[in-house]
Amino acid sequence: MNAFAMTDRPDVGETNGLVNGQAYHDEFKNARTVDWTEKGLKITRLRLLSDPGFPAWDVSYCHGMIGNEMVYVDLPFSQLGKRTMMKDIIWYAKKDKVYAKGIGIFDALSKLC
Repeated sequence: MNAFAMTDRPDVGETNGLVNGQAYHDEFKNARTVDWTEKGLKITRLRLLSDPGFPAWDVSYCHGMIGNEMVYVDLPFSQLGKRTMMKDIIWYAKKDKVYAKGIGIFDALSKLC
């Protein structure tokens, strides 16, 4: 089974959840950490967690690739508003001169609420 396989589980409020979380995380065990401004970075997974009724998403972790190298990604935020998540990400990106869409952050969202 592919360590990067994902699935939606609407019954528990999850989108883009991992099919085999342990295998996925094992792939990153020796990865270095880079800032989201790192040249050549493509974000592959931004895991967001929350509770029903709570107004914000907490960042659990963020992973990416630079070429063929898997990396942890250090973000300038640890929480995003549920209603303003995209706007919040764009605000931080503009502040740090990061092209959010270009690094793939919006395609890499995985949420559990």
